[in-house]
Amino acid sequence: MNRILIHSAFLLVLLTGMSACQNHTDGVEDLSSYVNPFIGTSVKADTEQSFNSMGKTFPGAATPFGMTQVSPNTITGGDNGSGYGYQHKTIEGFAFTQMSGIGWYGDLGNFLVMPTTGELHVVAGKESDPEKKGYRSEYDKASEAASAGYYTARLTKYDILTEATASPHGGALRFTYPASDLSRIQIDLARRVGGTSTTQYVEVVNDNTIRGWMKCTPEGGGWGDGYGNPDYTVFFYAEFSKPLDNYGFWSVDIPDDWERKRENVLSDNYQARIAQSSIIRGKKSLEGKHVGFFAEFPTTDQEEVSLKAGISFSDLEGAEKNFKAELQGQTFDGMKKQAKELWNKELSKILMEGGTHDEKVAFYTALYHTMIDPRNMTDVDGRYPGGDHQIHQTADFTKRTIFSGWDVFRSQFPLQTIINPTLVNDEINSLVTLAEESGKGYLERWEFFNAYSGCMVGNPAISVLADAYAKNIRKYDIEKAYRAAVRTSELIGNKEELGYTPVEKGYSISETLEYAYTDWCVAQLAKALGKTDDAEKYTRKSLYYKNIFDSEDKMWFRPKRESGAWEEWPANGRLTEWHGSIESNPYQQGWFVPHDIDGMVALMGGEEKVLNDLEDFFEKTPKHFLWNEYYNHSNEPVHQVPFMFNRLNAPWLTQKWTRCICENAYRNDIEGLAGNEDVGQMSAWYILAAAGIHPICPGETRYELTSPAFGKVTFRLEDGKTFSIVAKNNSKKNIYIQRAWLNDKEYNQCFIDHADIAKGGTLTLEMGPEPMKSWGTGAE
Repeated sequence: MNRILIHSAFLLVLLTGMSACQNHTDGVEDLSSYVNPFIGTSVKADTEQSFNSMGKTFPGAATPFGMTQVSPNTITGGDNGSGYGYQHKTIEGFAFTQMSGIGWYGDLGNFLVMPTTGELHVVAGKESDPEKKGYRSEYDKASEAASAGYYTARLTKYDILTEATASPHGGALRFTYPASDLSRIQIDLARRVGGTSTTQYVEVVNDNTIRGWMKCTPEGGGWGDGYGNPDYTVFFYAEFSKPLDNYGFWSVDIPDDWERKRENVLSDNYQARIAQSSIIRGKKSLEGKHVGFFAEFPTTDQEEVSLKAGISFSDLEGAEKNFKAELQGQTFDGMKKQAKELWNKELSKILMEGGTHDEKVAFYTALYHTMIDPRNMTDVDGRYPGGDHQIHQTADFTKRTIFSGWDVFRSQFPLQTIINPTLVNDEINSLVTLAEESGKGYLERWEFFNAYSGCMVGNPAISVLADAYAKNIRKYDIEKAYRAAVRTSELIGNKEELGYTPVEKGYSISETLEYAYTDWCVAQLAKALGKTDDAEKYTRKSLYYKNIFDSEDKMWFRPKRESGAWEEWPANGRLTEWHGSIESNPYQQGWFVPHDIDGMVALMGGEEKVLNDLEDFFEKTPKHFLWNEYYNHSNEPVHQVPFMFNRLNAPWLTQKWTRCICENAYRNDIEGLAGNEDVGQMSAWYILAAAGIHPICPGETRYELTSPAFGKVTFRLEDGKTFSIVAKNNSKKNIYIQRAWLNDKEYNQCFIDHADIAKGGTLTLEMGPEPMKSWGTGAE
């Protein structure tokens, strides 16, 4: 019953926040009207399994791959990296930076702005506090609405209507106040998702403007509670629509011996210290360990007051330039309109026809979520902060950040190779220059604002590089990139002396298999570059996966010790989560040999045995596809598995199961993502699979064909060409491919090459209700 009530309220909010879908721009449908930013924002678990299946997205305003995201924040701590949860009842403030869909404790949430009236509070307070002592406010859920580039809600504590929008390097907030002698905008400069900024500075520039910065280091928690090595500074240049006739600061000293990570900052002792902040007036600037700024003014009933801010990660000059280029002289409504136009332009890279309204919303919101990261880190003048903490100038590429490598090499970057190769070039340049600037010389697997966080396992940047190069995406120094790839493998991959990664060094199954795959990627690069010796070496290393397969007893991959002995087999066997496998079990992780499926199948006992095992793997999967022991779509290690039936001469089973996943794991609902969004990966899987294609092995140019979820999907390529996939007679019953034509020529393969997509054309599929077992297998 609670689920029904929540869903009904959610649909009302969605309809309130969406414009009419009949609007058109330049002959293209207003695709932004199908974006529902609330998809994936749930923090409530209806079942125990769904605890690990929350999308962890944010509903606030953003622009495609923009530096800034202006979003409500409902929570500072916990494993809730977006800073927002749909079921939370209070808003802490509106921040100008957010992460999307990540676990492992979040970061950003900087420059937290809150409109208030009456008594000044310098702590946010707790949602659980019945007296609500703090500046956070409950909000009217019925008033909450969001669309691409816009968010709004009414704060009931203050009776203030709040609105947010964004530009690529900044954002704007508009507050509609009640009549009050003491209204206020306050900015908590210390606030940060997952901790605190460790030093802040703010100064009044003129009658309407402030500027300053917030330094965020691992000592203040943040990404991975500080263990992700976050070290960035947010610079801001902000303009108020009302003059700063009455302003001040709050500040409190934090003792040097105090820990300042997530749990410390949220503790009663730390919060009591903040409550003792001094209120300082009559100064122009202030620097400290916990600083805030406020501007006070009287307001008439329904008076609008706005704040616009330019953001930079380079310096104060960058923030001011970004502000003047994008926000100076702009109205809130003008910015909102521009944000929507930017989204329509980006979303029109894929045109989908057919499906219900809810299915269109699920599709275009998924596409929207693939266009948050990797975000722009470059100022409007081409400057960016490098891995050496110096400012660099570039005219050749856009420096990008938040590379969730372990997730996004699987679907997100393959998707971008089709619709956004320039972004892929940018990301490779960003990783290669970071390796050079930092002095480390290798490619980070999970990069966060130049930080080498080391999050997860594998060497996914090598996969992205090999995939791009194979697809002729090559606007970077390939020799530098190749040297960095080789160094990455040598430092982090499987060692030749053992031929696998032992239990003592990490997750033996996950790491051995993933390093073997990326060594195959290095081998492909070496072959393409004519480096024969390297090609032979890394091809040999790519077969190291065989060294941890127990072919005498368990007939499956097993963790192995440095001594060569097997790790003891657990009572629950290959279904045992974390047994040599990160965020998975051996059954799930063991399918990851994308570069040598024939070799893997031979090890496992042959095609018939493997096919039966794989069918069983899916048949035992709960149809909600939330966290489970079998096909766990909630997490990345299995994302290539549904397409493996194509390699086992049973493509109709790929068609069956991808349609099932698309229908059940993705919905127009706050719980409409089966797992963490993971910086675009979860949504990119859906976009590709729903279109009818998906790779198994990035680094080769083959995409597996499967059953499209819609009648027609058209990819609009950067060079102006289009590639369409048309599914004739498609329906929820007609899920099986009967025949196919590529550019009007009969086509009987269950895969397609990237080159066929890149040169444009049409793939036509005739659909039917029963499997056509002769199609795609080479059988007559």
